[in-house]
Amino acid sequence: MLARRVLTFWILRSIANNLSGYNMQSSHDIARLIEIMAALRQPKTGCPWDIEQTFDTIVPYTIEETYEVVDAIERRDALDLREELGDLLLQVVYHSQLAAELGLFEFGDVVEGITRKMIRRHPHVFGDAEARSARSAKGQWNRIKEEEKRERREERAARRSLEANGSEWLHVPAGDSDGLLDAVPNALPALPLARKIQERAATVGFDWTEPEPIIAKLREETAEFEEAAASSDRSAIESELGDILFTVVNLARRYEIDPDTALRGTVAKFRRWFSHMEDAARQGERSLADLSLPEQETLWQGAKASARTD
Repeated sequence: MLARRVLTFWILRSIANNLSGYNMQSSHDIARLIEIMAALRQPKTGCPWDIEQTFDTIVPYTIEETYEVVDAIERRDALDLREELGDLLLQVVYHSQLAAELGLFEFGDVVEGITRKMIRRHPHVFGDAEARSARSAKGQWNRIKEEEKRERREERAARRSLEANGSEWLHVPAGDSDGLLDAVPNALPALPLARKIQERAATVGFDWTEPEPIIAKLREETAEFEEAAASSDRSAIESELGDILFTVVNLARRYEIDPDTALRGTVAKFRRWFSHMEDAARQGERSLADLSLPEQETLWQGAKASARTD
């Protein structure tokens, strides 16, 4: 990708410019990666591209690297997975470095926080004999989550008492909400967001217990979409289409199917069949663009038939 090539170019250039004053040997130690990131961000001697970056400009790379990890897993490519996990780890180190420069927190604080959370949320693994018992385990997850929420509220209150010092990160909103759905981040992609919202609502019983009512709801939403489409009201069409997708997510959840995984599987299947169509057209010394829609449909059905016999 172009963005990665640009980033790699600037990193390599910075390394070349600073070899004389810094030990750039690779290492299994995470401390070396943290040192490298700090060196890249040095105002006078660091990498010009890295120095200019902010939390907001790095976010697209963080998202991209996450999806590339997923892609490597789906392709079962261990070498790519190792590399992509490194790229994703770099994103964590990068954001931590930016936070350290603002005096917000450091990488070690990130590690300490997740370590504390994992130990705390698994008393049946790390606790005493009483905590390990099945009787004690019942209900302790919700209790732990409530304790974490209380501590987070106290921490936010303490931050409000600090002087902002011009930092936007200290301007904590005064109206923190404890609503059931407020803990689900809006930045999630739409399908995982819908699934998590539904899962949270289900914890208080707001959920269908059988698939049949969901299927009936899907038919209802499809009919409403057809009415909106007939009216040519774009806003209504978009709203009704959203209702269909939300209902489909609910149906997937009822059958314990991850909708994002299901859709990605269908996309992969479509790509295979489409590629088969292209190959068939080339064998006839034609391109898909030269074929009529009925001819393309014939090739499409042939691709489907071929897939069933593979």
